[in-house]
Amino acid sequence: MAQLRLEPQLMIGEPWADYGLVDSGHGRKLERFGPYRFIRPEPQAFWSPRFDDWQADGEFVPGADEDGGGRWDLSPQVPDSWPLAWDDVRFNAQCTPFRHLGFFPDMAPVWNWMRAELAGKPDAQTLNMFGYTGVGTLALSQCGPVTHVDASKKSVAQARENAALAGMEDRPVRWLVDDAAKFAAREVRRENRYDGIILDPPKFGRGPKTETWRIEEGLSPLIADCVKLLDADSRFLFLTVYAVRMSSLALAALLDEAFAGLPGTVEHGDLGVREEGEGRVLPTAIFARWRNSV
Repeated sequence: MAQLRLEPQLMIGEPWADYGLVDSGHGRKLERFGPYRFIRPEPQAFWSPRFDDWQADGEFVPGADEDGGGRWDLSPQVPDSWPLAWDDVRFNAQCTPFRHLGFFPDMAPVWNWMRAELAGKPDAQTLNMFGYTGVGTLALSQCGPVTHVDASKKSVAQARENAALAGMEDRPVRWLVDDAAKFAAREVRRENRYDGIILDPPKFGRGPKTETWRIEEGLSPLIADCVKLLDADSRFLFLTVYAVRMSSLALAALLDEAFAGLPGTVEHGDLGVREEGEGRVLPTAIFARWRNSV
């Protein structure tokens, strides 16, 4: 039976060559993405900025819709997309209508953690649900075959482009446009198994056939199916959740119940990004994870 650790864990993303959190405060953050700097809203930055003058190449101006409306105000020199790198993975950044830039930099410590959990397990089979533009998938492909699932045809196409940019188009990755919940249910019926699963579900979304996803309704049955795709030899399940009014302890309680029949440990906590220079940490998301380290 998996053991629940009540003490919260922190997974903190440090600056790297192509990304850094420069400053934050007064509900905003200033970040560098390669040669460009951008300002984005950040409700959790209650404190004061360290610097008075934020020089940026673009800013996302939020609209009245608290769920993500708004627009980019960009300098003419900002291209439609530009290449970045994390470790051995190359990918394109771009200013999307949803205030993101085509990847989530706070996931960098998670990519490292998953690689470490799979160490010593050759040709590990992993599943990336809600895989977005595939940076996590390409990071996992170092360890073995990956199944990448996302409901957005455009996101999967961008993921394929990132694989080509990274020179990883020949890696053993299945790129699937599919509804995550329906795919997991089919995998259970097919009696397939994985060594690791990563889940990054949105608060609300739609599948490729207009299926509706609401995290409060869909997460529990999805986790139940994912557990059936793992066994005592599997290594991990990692769940991240953004922009919801819940505690990481609630996610941990869900995993604790779901993993009652498997060994290992259930942990929970916060993802965050450390500012350059001073070391202040900006929280970005909550997570829960099951790990079965050997």
